[in-house]
Amino acid sequence: MNTIHAFVICAFGKSPYLENCIRSLLRQTAPSEIYIATSTPSEHIRRLARKYGLPLWVRQGESGIREDWLFAWREGGKRKRLITIAHQDDCYCRDYAKTVLDMYERYPDMTLFCSDYVTLKTRESRMADGTYYPVQTRICAGDFVRLVKKLLRLPLRFRFYANRTWVKKSALIFGNSICCPSCTYNYSLIGDHMFDSGYSFALDWENLLSLAERPGRFVCVEEPLIAYRVHSGAATKKCIEDHRREADEASMFRKLWPDWMASLLMRFYKQSYKAYREDS
Repeated sequence: MNTIHAFVICAFGKSPYLENCIRSLLRQTAPSEIYIATSTPSEHIRRLARKYGLPLWVRQGESGIREDWLFAWREGGKRKRLITIAHQDDCYCRDYAKTVLDMYERYPDMTLFCSDYVTLKTRESRMADGTYYPVQTRICAGDFVRLVKKLLRLPLRFRFYANRTWVKKSALIFGNSICCPSCTYNYSLIGDHMFDSGYSFALDWENLLSLAERPGRFVCVEEPLIAYRVHSGAATKKCIEDHRREADEASMFRKLWPDWMASLLMRFYKQSYKAYREDS
C-alpha cells in the first residue's frame, strides 16, 4: 500500500472492543497501513490479527503504558512517516486518515495532528458518518468537560501561528485539552525521542508539552473524528481508583503554576473524573 500514514493499535489483555476498533480503521476513506502491537500476546489478539490480515508485533518484557506506546511508535516509525497510536477501545471516523493526510499536505511542518471527539457509553449506535460501535448508554457529545477542552484548544485553531511555542503551550497549561487517541505524530520530524516521562498516567500531557517546545506545528481539527470510550475496564478508571491520575496531574500543574494556582486548577480538573465514576 502506497501511503505515508499508519495506525498502530496498542492491544492489551482481552478487550471486547478491539474488533470494533479494527473495523473502524479498515473503513477509512484514505489508505493507511494498520498494525497491532502488544506486550500481552493472547489467542484473542492473534485470532483478530489473523482474521483481518494484520501484522502483529509482540514486545518482550513487562507491560507498561510508556513502554508499549514507545514500542508502537518506534516500530511504526520504521515503516511510515505519520503514526497514529490507536487505542483498542476507541473507534475512528471514516475520514480520520483522510483529514490527517489533507492537513499534512497543507502543513508539512505538522508534528502533531489532533481532533475533537465524542464520548461513548454502552448501546449499539453509529457516528454521523456511519461508523459503527457498541456504546454504553449514550453518546455524550455535549458534556461539560468536552466543551471546556474545546475552549482550551482555541489557540490551535489559528493554524498560521500554531508553529509557535507559546501558542502550542497555551492549549496545555490549564490542563491537557488534547484527546490522546485523536493524535497523529510526524515521526520524520520527531524521531525516536518520545514519551520520555516518569508518569504512568500523565505521560501524554508531559509529552505534548515537550513537543510544544520543539520545532513544528500543532494542527487541530474541531470535528469529532474519534469516539472515545468510557467504561469500567479502562486504564483511566484504574488510575483514578488508585489515585495515580490525581497524583500525576497535580504534579504537572505544579510544574506549570505556583502551588496555590495548581491546587485551584486541580479542584476544577477533577470534575472530569466523574465520567468514569458514573459508569461504574
